[in-house]
Amino acid sequence: MAEATKSTPAEWANPGALGLAGFGFNTILLQIHNCGAFDSYVPLLYGFFWGGLAQVIAGIIDGRRGDTFGLTAFTSYGLFWIGLSFMFLMQWLNPDVIILSSGALAWTFILWGIFTVYMTVGALKISKVHVFVFATLVILFFLLAAHNFGAFGATICGIEGIICGVAAVYGSAAVLLHAKFGRWVLPIGLLS
Repeated sequence: MAEATKSTPAEWANPGALGLAGFGFNTILLQIHNCGAFDSYVPLLYGFFWGGLAQVIAGIIDGRRGDTFGLTAFTSYGLFWIGLSFMFLMQWLNPDVIILSSGALAWTFILWGIFTVYMTVGALKISKVHVFVFATLVILFFLLAAHNFGAFGATICGIEGIICGVAAVYGSAAVLLHAKFGRWVLPIGLLS
């Protein structure tokens, strides 16, 4: 009689590189738009997929790996991108169905800023890069709220958002290279 062997379940890869890339590059693209470099809604349309869907996938993988923080962060911000993109798409397709008021967008950004504050606290157990990404995202959400309340133009938001996005892209590259080289080629300042 042949001896039965147990199969070992495959270990899930670290989805941080995917999630941070989706968030970072899509944030940079939208903030370049906010700085006035181009007049197009490509960043929001792209937000459905790399900014949105890719992050949701990364979050689900993190959840499967038992990472509550990663599950919450990636799925939430992925759904933020999908929701934001969907709102603008609905307005373009039929402006009578949904009207995006600046006040409603401002309050949406305030709520996302509050969410991001406690995500920043959670990042204090990960790395300095993660803390920087989340802290600059808090600032970005509150700047976007102030902009939508009419305090100033979008360029200020754009510049600050590019800084946030670049930090996320750096984090993505660091996680990816760590997975391939087995060491931190790009340091992230681990805190735990």
